[in-house]
Amino acid sequence: MSKKVVTFGEIMLRLATPGFERVSQCSQFNVNYGGGESNVAVSLSNYGIETEFVTRLPKNDIADAIIGTLRKYNVGTKEILRGGNRVGIYFLETGAVTRSSKVIYDRAGSAIAEIKPGMVNWREVFKDADWFHWTGITPALSQSCADACLEAIKIANEMGVTVSTDLNYRKNLWNYGKTAAEVMPALVEGCDLILGNEEDAEMVFGIKPEGFNSHMTKGDINPKDFESVCKQLMEKFPRAKKVVISIRGSINANRNTWRGVLYSEGSLKISHDYDITHIVDRVGAGDSFMGGLIYGLLTYAPDDQKALDFGVAASCLKHTIYGDFNLVTVQEVEKLMGGDSSGRVSR
Repeated sequence: MSKKVVTFGEIMLRLATPGFERVSQCSQFNVNYGGGESNVAVSLSNYGIETEFVTRLPKNDIADAIIGTLRKYNVGTKEILRGGNRVGIYFLETGAVTRSSKVIYDRAGSAIAEIKPGMVNWREVFKDADWFHWTGITPALSQSCADACLEAIKIANEMGVTVSTDLNYRKNLWNYGKTAAEVMPALVEGCDLILGNEEDAEMVFGIKPEGFNSHMTKGDINPKDFESVCKQLMEKFPRAKKVVISIRGSINANRNTWRGVLYSEGSLKISHDYDITHIVDRVGAGDSFMGGLIYGLLTYAPDDQKALDFGVAASCLKHTIYGDFNLVTVQEVEKLMGGDSSGRVSR
């Protein structure tokens, strides 16, 4: 039986400095498109899952190019609203070794930031959907955006659609007078699956593993340290059936360790630990984890371990691909899951 996943959020124009140049020295930018929820939709479409991406874009050539790009990757675009004045932009400066990457947002007043409850016919959108995904980026854009997101979650709950969130805390976005701690709980209460990284739960809900500092790990992280985080999130949000944590050990800007844990029904599943030695582009890695995880949970159920392993392997591969989108196939992910990380030429 075919499955359908709906995602809701902002897709932006991405302007990245070439190679490892700094903004202050570059004379041109590389153009791509991306955003948390659209990145998830592209991943799922690559895996053969039907998707529908809901957003709001202005009526201009940049927005038309974005929609054309989504269609190229078989993402559903028929529920995209047209209106507003601008597409959000983010600038990316890629770090190297001890210099961190940097993101500069230029998205205030974007079309989706002005979306309001009632603009999207969510009952029509969800009528044949199995899954709805949103991230903490969307309610950070504006109060009306948060209200529209809550409207979608409540209708999805009423209609029996599985709801997932990636907490995705972005401190530079919460600037309309509300904090994430004030807004997020009402939205996360309606979620069946919660994904976060080693900082999200702490920054949004004050939940953290004892004695852990993500900036001082040197890549050495004990995944069992995060079982307490999963339990605390489940206690706070009892609707959640699964809590997933992505774990990044930052050795430097070019080399990270990468793995994940999934907690469900009192059991902690731990993935393989990948050592990613030459990162091409880590932006969108969390979204690629989420896309792979949703695919795994829809395809391999009830095997949570295999679903987790698929998500982590998929996001490991994303680190090798330039741009926000994870342009890999199921076969490539399963090959890595099977232990083939040789990178030998396939011919």
